[in-house]
Amino acid sequence: MASRYIAWMMFRRPHPAMRQLATAVSLGLAACAVFAQTSAPQEPPNLSQAEFQSCLSELRSSKAFAAITPATFSQYTAQLQPDATVLPLLNRQPEFTMPVWDYIAVLVDEQRVAEGRAAYAKWKDTLDQIEQSTGVAPQIVIGVWGVESNFGQNLGGRSLVQSLGTLSCFGRRQAYFRGEFASALRILQEGHIAESKLVGSWAGAFGQTQFMPSTFFRSAVDFDGDGRRDIVDSVPDALASTAMFLKNAGYRPGQPWGFEVKLPSGFSTADAGRKNKKPLDFWRSSGVTLANGDPLPDSLPSAGLMIPAAGGPAFLVGRNFDALYSYNASENYGLAIAQLSNLVADTQQRQISFVTPWPTDDLGLSRAQNKELQQALLTRGYAIGEPDGMIGAKTREAIKAEQNRLGMKADGRAGQKLLRALAN
Repeated sequence: MASRYIAWMMFRRPHPAMRQLATAVSLGLAACAVFAQTSAPQEPPNLSQAEFQSCLSELRSSKAFAAITPATFSQYTAQLQPDATVLPLLNRQPEFTMPVWDYIAVLVDEQRVAEGRAAYAKWKDTLDQIEQSTGVAPQIVIGVWGVESNFGQNLGGRSLVQSLGTLSCFGRRQAYFRGEFASALRILQEGHIAESKLVGSWAGAFGQTQFMPSTFFRSAVDFDGDGRRDIVDSVPDALASTAMFLKNAGYRPGQPWGFEVKLPSGFSTADAGRKNKKPLDFWRSSGVTLANGDPLPDSLPSAGLMIPAAGGPAFLVGRNFDALYSYNASENYGLAIAQLSNLVADTQQRQISFVTPWPTDDLGLSRAQNKELQQALLTRGYAIGEPDGMIGAKTREAIKAEQNRLGMKADGRAGQKLLRALAN
């Protein structure tokens, strides 16, 4: 569960492992690799090493670290230096809010669907065993894996001990991060993961599906039978741990997450809301059908009506969608996983969009299209670095300049209209 704080600020997506924060952290590292920082970089503050060591000394004798032996604490903190670069990430404010159609476009694109199908095929036997053990459908686990770390390709590179130690002593929410710091030290003390492998996001999430350290102890399992719960290098452990989290969150075997639906003309949205679940007969009597016009199936005992954007696709969602939501509390996040899981399971499906179009004439860009846009900006002389699909601060400034030149709204957004304009 992901490296999180900055992108919650960006996309308002709280994360389960950081629910205590009330203002949770970011999206998965796969998403972070694309949804780069949206505000101008801030200079990191100067942090006192003496103050840091004094804080660590106090932590050693605190209740939160009671399970950590003096030898373990000393081993990993005696020479520890604070990382001042994490504090601007903790405090950064958003200046760009991503529409749902941009969010889905970059998280559920052709490349991720193809890689998801390949991962599904490669790990099918393991996923089937995980389903037998937990009841969680294989494609759902693959969906989480894809969104959280791009199938293990983006695990993050910051030392959890350094990041969490710093956040335990400086900045806001120190009480929360101290608990995560203690859990990280416990992971090392018990030998689950080596220190060199305990790396991840700036906020402390790590592994193939980005668990916070405290979540590791609640949900991580040893599925490959080697005696260690290794969610970094063991794909079976990571996938089974993800399924265990979802099982603990109330996932119900044999039920779909939900389905896209079509609302009748003049439909009142008074009963809409993911939490406002009603029997399927209620929705049938209200004239709701599947998106293709077929009658609603009987595969859910009850469902809530979710409408991410007025005039756009609508969905009836059940308890399994709620389990996805609990992984990282955002309906958009849950929808990205749900759609990716559908496409991974249905290898004959070629259209990756929903049946009902989003209510916009300027759809978002896939990762490949982000690279095309960056190349067009480079060709026009903007020094934004090599095209990588990451729309960061430099790219946004270049986009604004081109939007001004073209007479468009200069909001720094990478959309289809701008890509077409720059291709001409």
